[in-house]
Amino acid sequence: METEGPPAAPGQYSQPGQPGPVLGLRSLSFAYQGLLEIPYEVILAQQNTLEVLDLSYNLLEESPALLGELEQLSTLILDCNSYSSHVKFPYMPSVTTVWINKNKISNLPIFVEEIRSKFPNIKILSMMNNEAAPSYFNGGSLPQYIDYRQYVISQIPSLTILDDTEVLGKERAQAEKTYRMQRTREGSKRRKELHR
Repeated sequence: METEGPPAAPGQYSQPGQPGPVLGLRSLSFAYQGLLEIPYEVILAQQNTLEVLDLSYNLLEESPALLGELEQLSTLILDCNSYSSHVKFPYMPSVTTVWINKNKISNLPIFVEEIRSKFPNIKILSMMNNEAAPSYFNGGSLPQYIDYRQYVISQIPSLTILDDTEVLGKERAQAEKTYRMQRTREGSKRRKELHR
């Protein structure tokens, strides 16, 4: 088959004599495009096959609501954008990996609850270089880093990797113990306040 000129770029309509956009892709990257909006038309054209979506190094801050239509998606990469703690994700049970490093996430409990409730099968979460994820690299102390890891691990028990480090059984047990004790103390404090 002869084609004239290069194939149409993703999302462009093809001209007569040129092939249309490629369908059936398993991986799609829009990294380093300076995007202000998610190119849903192009992405959703791959909704039956897309497993990996890379939207990193853009200017995105809108909640990615329509990505919930990607029923095969397993990896979502949102590094280096402008997402805040209040980002609202769609329910995406097929997603097992979320990278959201170097965004504007500052409220850990709000963000972790969103991740836990919208990605019930998540195994890998990386959120380094966010204010809510203190580490040596962004001015956090070792105790802050340990507390951050224990909190996230206690709230998302399915995690096997947090940031760049495997979650070990001993760490998981300590996280569950620490945050179970905290919940118990908070509960008894509330009960005492109710009985005054």
